[in-house]
Amino acid sequence: MQFLLAFVVAGPLVGAVAALLPAPPGLKGKSPEQAVLRHGVTVTGAILAAAIVLAVGFDHDAPSRFQATTDISWIQALNVRIHLGIDGISLPLLLMTALLFFLCALYSYFKLPAGPSAKAFVALLLVLESGTLATFAVLDLLLFFLAFEMVLIPMYFLIARWGGAQRQAAAWKFILYTLLGSVVMLLGLLLIGLNSGTFDMVALASDNGRELSHTTQVLAVLAIGIGLAVKTPMWPLHSWLPDAHTAAPTVGSVLLAGVLLKMGTYGFVRILLPATPDGMATFAPYLGAFAAVGIVYGSLACLALARKGNKGDLKRLIAYSSVGHMGFVLLGIASMTPTGVNGALFANVAHGLITGLLFFLVGSLKDRYNTADLDTLAGATGAALYGRAPRFGALLAFAAIASLGLPGLAGFWGEMLALFGAFDPAEGLPRPAFLTYMAFGAFGTLLTAAYLLIVVRRVCMGDPKAARENAAAPVVLADIQRYEYAAWSPLVALTLLAGLWPAVLLGLTDPAVQKLLAGGNS
Repeated sequence: MQFLLAFVVAGPLVGAVAALLPAPPGLKGKSPEQAVLRHGVTVTGAILAAAIVLAVGFDHDAPSRFQATTDISWIQALNVRIHLGIDGISLPLLLMTALLFFLCALYSYFKLPAGPSAKAFVALLLVLESGTLATFAVLDLLLFFLAFEMVLIPMYFLIARWGGAQRQAAAWKFILYTLLGSVVMLLGLLLIGLNSGTFDMVALASDNGRELSHTTQVLAVLAIGIGLAVKTPMWPLHSWLPDAHTAAPTVGSVLLAGVLLKMGTYGFVRILLPATPDGMATFAPYLGAFAAVGIVYGSLACLALARKGNKGDLKRLIAYSSVGHMGFVLLGIASMTPTGVNGALFANVAHGLITGLLFFLVGSLKDRYNTADLDTLAGATGAALYGRAPRFGALLAFAAIASLGLPGLAGFWGEMLALFGAFDPAEGLPRPAFLTYMAFGAFGTLLTAAYLLIVVRRVCMGDPKAARENAAAPVVLADIQRYEYAAWSPLVALTLLAGLWPAVLLGLTDPAVQKLLAGGNS
């Protein structure tokens, strides 16, 4: 188990180095480009297989206990250790990350985005995978920071070199926002580690902030929270996200929404809630307020983009929807209750599966039409997707309905539990304020349903006027291809599984959350 977790974290780095080396003569095949893409699929597939074996070997009777742990002294002067481990909170995120990277590598094998070099693309993808997996596996504050920062450079180049229009500006905006947030976050991490005498996250969680004064906790939460909020992204620190998603290649958008945003909310749960509970209690009402505003703001922005004549970009719309969905995650965390935090963790995974699928679909739709403009997609021909590519249209409608939180699908449980957490927040938090946030969140669910149903009606059913004008000359559109079935089917299946059997996730997260909020005591 220890070897498996170390392999999951470090394996992609070895694969990235190998991708840059010349392929052995027997593995070159007819195309060197295809050989390196096949290497990417092989490495990410091996990491996914190791993560699945790790999950099978995980002791499901003790999900609150860190397992597969490695603890080696690294920098003795600062008491920094190479400390790895997983529990019921990190295991689902680790599995989802490994799955999404494998699906992205598989999709890229058949549909590589236009850019400089397949070798560089695969190497950057694998470095990005190593950084994200390490974020969910490390148990040392400084290692967490290094893993947190490790993803920035590869994502910057994926956007800047393989992206679409305005990619340079979007990539710079992404890197500047996240780097500035990270500088402030590092100060907060050092404040906790130096004042408590340890950077070990397990020891800090067990101590539950007893070694830190109230002022230190407040300053640490403010500094670390800013860095995490930028990555989440929390309103009003979200403005880098729509540009990055719009410019990024399809797999870049999938990974940005499905994995990178989860690193911010994971930091709130893994570091701030257990290590600085008093500081979190001070800022929780404000965090809840920002979350509630973000839910409504993201939905209103999507409604504006979905309106006819506004030239709304479908990728940009889904990016703004992420601001709203991650608002539910932050609201659940702000409640500081087991119900709310479990809802936040569930919503994290659900958003990764559903929004990852949506970005796959929209990216593929953009490849077919050379545009993601809603007015063009709705008015190009009469019958739209249902008539031109019925399977594609049905899958887009399924993903949209899952995203709006229909009961029986994964999107429902996380948002519902987050609202329940806001209904009865932790002792000491202002309940009237959280009831107001819950009302904002409930209103946001109605707005979410409104804009997603508008999108389905326009893109899948088309514009009635265009239908009459183009009835005699319908446009034939390629329906779902085999490689697309292979890349998207696992996300559909897991969205259904998590929606119909939420205990699969909650059975893992709840004991770990209970222990985390109890100060390390089971």
